[in-house]
Amino acid sequence: MSKKVNIGLVQMSCSADVEANVQKAINGIREAAQKGAQIVCLQELFTSLYFCDVEDHHNFSLAEAIPGPTTERLGKLAGELGVVIVASLFEKRAQGLYHNTTAVLDADGAYLGKYRKMHIPDDPGYYEKFYFTPGDLGYKVFDTKFARVGVLICWDQWYPEAARITALMGADLLVYPTAIGWDTNEPDPAQNTEQYNAWQTIQRSHAIANGIPVVAVNRVGREADQQFWGGSFVSNPFGSLLYLAPHDQEVVHVQELDLELSEKYRTTWPYFRDRRIDSYQPITKRYIDE
Repeated sequence: MSKKVNIGLVQMSCSADVEANVQKAINGIREAAQKGAQIVCLQELFTSLYFCDVEDHHNFSLAEAIPGPTTERLGKLAGELGVVIVASLFEKRAQGLYHNTTAVLDADGAYLGKYRKMHIPDDPGYYEKFYFTPGDLGYKVFDTKFARVGVLICWDQWYPEAARITALMGADLLVYPTAIGWDTNEPDPAQNTEQYNAWQTIQRSHAIANGIPVVAVNRVGREADQQFWGGSFVSNPFGSLLYLAPHDQEVVHVQELDLELSEKYRTTWPYFRDRRIDSYQPITKRYIDE
């Protein structure tokens, strides 16, 4: 018995023209649907340049309500095409209160809800704490027409706790919209290779540890001092790559997943069976120094 679903990835470059970015994403969704996609995943903050490379109050004007104009537009598209859309947006919750948020639109166009990014970085070129309040909705899964989709966002990808909790909520797959790249001022190419490999490896490890597929959708192209590395990928429930996108091209790809394979991997490698939940209380401490 199999439960197969086709996942579409839209890896694209962005410009300062919001409408052009949205239209490019819409075109990518249409192309993915034409190729048979049932669930289409967009990259992190796809409507704009990755503005978090600077701390600039003017960038707050890019934010919008969720649900709001873009989710309404994408909802109509989802209903027209009969596909699920996973869309990462800059959410304006109230004056002075903003989140990095992903909305999910079902195949009939219905707005299913949103996940607010829980882990917020603050690093050179990624000044997200200036813009985003940490998520307060907890971890989320969305019962779509085709699968139960768990959504996490970019910096969340480095945290096994986030992946584990989302998987324990019954996700059939994990989707990570991301925006990450290389610092163009970095002189050592080995550092760039190491960084990308770490990014891919940690997410493939979530697939292994939880016995479910992982889909990572990253942006591509040069923005200021960042060369976004693309490299979007799909991993099976044991960490094997089913698809790997190029580092330097926009691409729309559709990958078939057999969700029933999770049963095989979870029974062959029964990590869930052997979890010692009675021993995990220390993980809630900031650091175990006593």
